[in-house]
Amino acid sequence: MSQHLYHNPVKVVSSSLFGTASEALYARIQKIKRKDVECQAFFRKVLKSSLFQVLMISTITSNAFFMVLGTDYSIRYKLFRLFEISEILFVSIYACEFFMKVYVEPIKYWRDGYNLLDVVIILIILIPYTLRKIKGRHYKFLHIADGIQSLRILKLISYSRGIRTLIIAVGQTVYTVASVLTLLFVLMYIFAILGFCLFGMPDKGDLNNWGNLAAAFFTLFSLATVDGWTDLQEQLDQRKFTVSRTFTIIFILLASFIFLNMFVGVMIMHTEDSIKKFQRELMVERHMTLIEEKQLILRRQQDEVNRLMNTQKSGGKSFPELVEEFKKTLRHTDPMVLDDFGTSLPFIDVYFSTLDNQDTTINKLQELYYEIVNVLCLMLEDLPPRKKSSHSSEFMI
Repeated sequence: MSQHLYHNPVKVVSSSLFGTASEALYARIQKIKRKDVECQAFFRKVLKSSLFQVLMISTITSNAFFMVLGTDYSIRYKLFRLFEISEILFVSIYACEFFMKVYVEPIKYWRDGYNLLDVVIILIILIPYTLRKIKGRHYKFLHIADGIQSLRILKLISYSRGIRTLIIAVGQTVYTVASVLTLLFVLMYIFAILGFCLFGMPDKGDLNNWGNLAAAFFTLFSLATVDGWTDLQEQLDQRKFTVSRTFTIIFILLASFIFLNMFVGVMIMHTEDSIKKFQRELMVERHMTLIEEKQLILRRQQDEVNRLMNTQKSGGKSFPELVEEFKKTLRHTDPMVLDDFGTSLPFIDVYFSTLDNQDTTINKLQELYYEIVNVLCLMLEDLPPRKKSSHSSEFMI
């Protein structure tokens, strides 16, 4: 006991020392500055470009199509040379992709699970060539090495975010699904022993389906999937087992309607969570892309204004003339960044509501003006007529 207590701290210290040493080594490697930064940036841009991704997806799809054609021996015999050339082309493209990724990220490359999957696929591709060189063309397990070449299509996973999302959802359900399957196994274990004792009697029992524990498990699996359960029940009815229908109904209700549906429900819930997370990531990426484009436009506009100011200072044209020339170069398709408060949506809503209030006020003022004019007209009509002084003036003359 004392030895055990004495040795435990040593293990903890050694593991912590190993972790500290690995972190220090990684930090030291990170501090190393590469001299080929421009070349690294170029290959990184190539790997992230949509053209390269389309090329890789087309290559993987074409490789899968050629493997399908290769299953027909007549086509394979007629196009033997084409198959050899295409195989060399596909392997070369996969190898170039591997070396480019390792060159861009020599350390982070090995931390990505999908990159490790690509490495495994490349090793699988090399297995048939290695066996032909070592064992010859007539090696008996060579067809197995050729058959596992179908795993090449798994390279599509690293280029499809939707498939990666589903894989993440499946990975998240491992523990829950394992619990459900464990409960299902316990249920099948109980009913297998019970079915063996009830229906596996040597004299008049159903030995084909319930004669031993392995046969009972297989029969219960058929009942759980509700595949041919009526035929199994009919065989039990022919032997006149009175409790067979109760046994079958209870097991189908528990296994098929509860546990299997629970399994499907768990998968659906985790898949929905992964899809929602994927949509949030897409929205964040789009927002970041818009921010980058916005900063690029602002930087370009600032550079253009600085250029105009420098031209004015150097004794050229006046600033209004430069602005007029700059306006002539603008097009209606040029993007603009509007960060002013007056271009925000809340301000526009408030402004529209203010305009509506102004229109209402103007309408009321017009109605008041009309009423005032009407009152003035009535007052003019009620006034007495003026006396004409023309006759008096004539008499005076």
